[in-house]
Amino acid sequence: METSALVRGRAGVRRAANGSVTEGAARAGLAARGVIYLLVGTLALQIAFGDGKREADRGGAVAELADRPFGSVLLWALGIGLAGMALWRLSEVLFGSAGRDGRSPKKRLMAAARCAFYTFVAYSVFSFAVNGDNSGGSSDRQSRDVTARLLEVPAGQWLVGAAGAVVVGVGVGIGVRAVLRKYRDKMKLGQMSPRTRRAVDVTGVVGGAARGLVFAAAGAFAIRAAVAYDPDRAKGLDDTLRSLADTPLGPWLLVCVAAGLVLFGVFSFAMARWRRV
Repeated sequence: METSALVRGRAGVRRAANGSVTEGAARAGLAARGVIYLLVGTLALQIAFGDGKREADRGGAVAELADRPFGSVLLWALGIGLAGMALWRLSEVLFGSAGRDGRSPKKRLMAAARCAFYTFVAYSVFSFAVNGDNSGGSSDRQSRDVTARLLEVPAGQWLVGAAGAVVVGVGVGIGVRAVLRKYRDKMKLGQMSPRTRRAVDVTGVVGGAARGLVFAAAGAFAIRAAVAYDPDRAKGLDDTLRSLADTPLGPWLLVCVAAGLVLFGVFSFAMARWRRV
């Protein structure tokens, strides 16, 4: 009986340790995501006001961070945080996520996709930190290259169009969930003061809506590239943001969206503090 109790005790300690590691990885990952969105939004604001020297995407954000004091240290910290995000999503694939339907196949599949994405992003940041090689490359070039390859395969136009439609749907979903404040279901609201809760709502709603708009616009450009059979019409994050300045609203739409991305970065920091993992 004592042996059985000892085994159970060790198993409990192991589960607690695993839980602590996963929670730490998740919070580090959400903070790293916040840094990227904060930098991308800031770069987009600079573009809107005619002072943008870098592309407003992940590569531009990494290069911007590298130019800061102790840039190498900051890059390693960012890479570790993104690796933590990948580890957290991997744990959701293996063990399920928090919530009522956290172990459903749909949730596990979404977690697997996020794990793969953040693994790639973490690798690109580490590559830059080690040898200054931004292996992720420009988001615009990546979008055109991937679109061109897909268009060359049988039924390529349909594949690109379908992928664009999925991205549009994801963007609409992100925006709708943000406006409906669905993120509240995952947060420890009881630990926030009323003022903090209102501030989090502002960043969550406005930031989520801006993020959703960018996703939907990028998806729409992919659909247009499929219809025209022209990979150059596909746009990455930077070109998508710049295209907002070409609308009848002029650069002010880009200003609003860029400010929204900055707010989403702040919201990610709030998630790192108060999200249930």
